[in-house]
Amino acid sequence: MIRSTISYLIVVSLILACCGPLDCSADEGMYPVSEIAALELMSRGLEISPAEIFDPDNVCLIDGICRVNGCTGSFVSAEGLIITNHHCAYRAIQTASTPENDLLKNGFSAADRAAEIPAPGYVVRITESYRDVSDQVLSAVSDEMTYSERAKAIEKRQKEIEKAAEEANPGIRAEVAEMFAGKTYVLFEYTFIRDVRLVFAPPSSVGNFGGDVDNWEWPRHTGDFTFMRAYVAADGSSAEYAADNVPFQPKKFIQVAPEGVAENDFVFLLGYPGRTARHKTSAFLNYEEQMRLPFIVDLYQWQMELMELAGQDDRAVALKHTSRLRSLANTEKRSRGQLKGLRRAQIVAGPEESQLQSFIEADPQRVAKYGAVLQDIEGVYEEMARQAEYELTFKNLFAACRSLSIAMTIYDAAVERQKDDLERESQYMDRNMDRTVQRMKLTQRDVHPETDRQTIAGMLDRLSTLKQFASQPFLQRWRDADLAERESFLNEIFSSSKIVDQQFADECLAMTPDELNDVDEPFLQLVMGMYPEFVRLRELDKEREGRLDQLYGLLIEVKQDWLRTRFVPDANSTLRMTFGRVEGYSPEDAVFKFPITTLRGVIEKTTGEEPFVTPDRIRELYAQRDFGRFAHPDLDQVPVAILYSTDTTGGNSGSPILNSKGQLVGVNFDRAFEATINDFAWNHDYSRSIGVDIRYALWITGKVYGADHLLDEMGVAR
Repeated sequence: MIRSTISYLIVVSLILACCGPLDCSADEGMYPVSEIAALELMSRGLEISPAEIFDPDNVCLIDGICRVNGCTGSFVSAEGLIITNHHCAYRAIQTASTPENDLLKNGFSAADRAAEIPAPGYVVRITESYRDVSDQVLSAVSDEMTYSERAKAIEKRQKEIEKAAEEANPGIRAEVAEMFAGKTYVLFEYTFIRDVRLVFAPPSSVGNFGGDVDNWEWPRHTGDFTFMRAYVAADGSSAEYAADNVPFQPKKFIQVAPEGVAENDFVFLLGYPGRTARHKTSAFLNYEEQMRLPFIVDLYQWQMELMELAGQDDRAVALKHTSRLRSLANTEKRSRGQLKGLRRAQIVAGPEESQLQSFIEADPQRVAKYGAVLQDIEGVYEEMARQAEYELTFKNLFAACRSLSIAMTIYDAAVERQKDDLERESQYMDRNMDRTVQRMKLTQRDVHPETDRQTIAGMLDRLSTLKQFASQPFLQRWRDADLAERESFLNEIFSSSKIVDQQFADECLAMTPDELNDVDEPFLQLVMGMYPEFVRLRELDKEREGRLDQLYGLLIEVKQDWLRTRFVPDANSTLRMTFGRVEGYSPEDAVFKFPITTLRGVIEKTTGEEPFVTPDRIRELYAQRDFGRFAHPDLDQVPVAILYSTDTTGGNSGSPILNSKGQLVGVNFDRAFEATINDFAWNHDYSRSIGVDIRYALWITGKVYGADHLLDEMGVAR
């Protein structure tokens, strides 16, 4: 193990900035794994020692947990077999699909290792060590710095620390994570596996049963699981895909418990939750409610309509859009849920803040240091709100139009790679450039010119209605053109563009900015016209980040002094634990939702029309009541999904649901609609997470699709 007891003690004492006892009165919390021993889990139902979950000096359960791109996975065999969500592997399944061999529609099962399919763009990370580097990071800043200079200095120092760590430990991946804004920073070191392959995926009619209709809803009947495998070079080192690579052998794999769980059972999750914002102020929440979330809902609904229409009669086009469409749909519905939750929970008002301000004003020394903190934070968000519609539209222009996204990557890389490595934007540093190019090439595969044409036209129309747009010279031709002239402009750029040609893109990536100026490529020319504004807004974001980091650092200090307690840091894609029970909830008056759904519900929902289509084989086995050993003893059905009161967010997709003995009983994939507010606040009354029951995953894998060799590999008796 690379972890050390010294690192463990430092992280416990410094990350959580002890001012008093940790509040563990509720099941709320995405706890750093270093804090597990303080949670009194055995009194809550845990049957194993907390040291079996996390021990800085010995192999433990966290060694069986990995990060799969932006999701979580768990090793379930000694041969690198990983279980995660179907939606986490969606891009890999889509990339391998064609209209003639549609793996999304038909599913995929590798008969043996040789048949497993490479998943380009996927990496697996396993946490190996961590240590507090707050002093090193903050030593880069001084009181004389502007906010922008402060943000850049911190960013550069983080890069220096990461680069030094990777040079000292070849083969590892290093990342410095901010735990508390402007206060504490931790260096995490990861085993970094670059050869990941698809092993088994049910068809989307199982893995995405219910589609967007059921997304973020309960009851749920979705078999959202997939098996992948991690491979390394023969000497055990990380390597790109090669036919002679061998399965990775994890230090620990998670034992599958085919008996599953029952209502009220204790469960816990280990994983890599993305971003939460529970230490933000009411000014931030007001910005989210009034500006950003409504913008996202409106913009994404429009984009989804364009893509759905483009692919409705052409499966090849639909396949190009399917991964991005699902991502947009997921974010759009989550944003609607968050809007509803903010209004329902009434947490925007922030009554706590007036009490905190009174506490500050009761002491002259506190007034001198903290008196204007809340007001200054509010000022930043008010500034953001005034510019929100323009800035959000401009930034989303490049994400929405894939051709522009590719062109911006090429030109931005050319500009940035003229700088010293540590001065570049992170994605263009030498250590990251290969992955940046790989992502760009995956985007090139998915470009549909007609959809891009409609998207860029719609985005420019949106910009042209905004007063800030009038001052921007880069698209004057569009602003002043009539409809016919705009059509001519679009015809001109799309008829002559080569931006999706990978050989052309490779040639451009080798050029300097001056050389790109002479390239006859309309999207590059568009990007070069927009680039000064793009850079201005990027620098403005850094300046705001610097201001807010410093202000939130002060806010955390005074809140801890006021409340006399330690805070759990917001989730930030680092390894965390959360726990709760399998339990239902009451979302509204006179309604109670039971926490386990079954195969009977799948059949009852099946209409034969998307998104409620069920494969014939499942319906046949259901009619025969052929459930094998996977029926629930009380329900006499195969359980499909389970509901539990853990604290999760994005990034917990694929997290293992573990029973009181640390065995795998399910795979987390969603939250109830009411729990989309979890990013801002957690409440036991309605915060519920959703996972696929391991019995359904095993029944689908073995009984329905005959991949019994995978059950054998996991040690599951048939």
